[in-house]
Amino acid sequence: MDLFLLCVFLPLVTVAWGQYSDYYYGPYNYGDNDEWVNVYRQGFNFQCPHGQVIVAVRSVFSKKEGSDRLWNYACMPASQSLGEPTECWWEEINRAGTEWYQTCSNNGLVAGFQSQYFPSVLDREWQFYCCRYSRRCPYSCW
Repeated sequence: MDLFLLCVFLPLVTVAWGQYSDYYYGPYNYGDNDEWVNVYRQGFNFQCPHGQVIVAVRSVFSKKEGSDRLWNYACMPASQSLGEPTECWWEEINRAGTEWYQTCSNNGLVAGFQSQYFPSVLDREWQFYCCRYSRRCPYSCW
């Protein structure tokens, strides 16, 4: 029985270890700590360099500054196992003052954001920049 369990779990551990090394990028480089992509109450557009995707997001909230946030993003090259980006697009705009949940359509990966602040509702509207890669599944994959 022990030999059977070893034969079943050893390949799983090997695959998991291989995936860990592909996707662990560890500490993210946001640039200088004071380097934000926006100023309070202003719009911005941020896109990762070609072939890179968003891997971390950092923000600082200020009620005094119109209940707005400063934003910063970290990009890393997409895993080589995904291939090259085949197409990139902007998703629909998520309107300010409304609840929303966003994912990239067509199995895209997030590679950027643009946002505009609206003082009348003390909120932002958002649009995601998504890219699809050549070796990504054409349906929901894990």
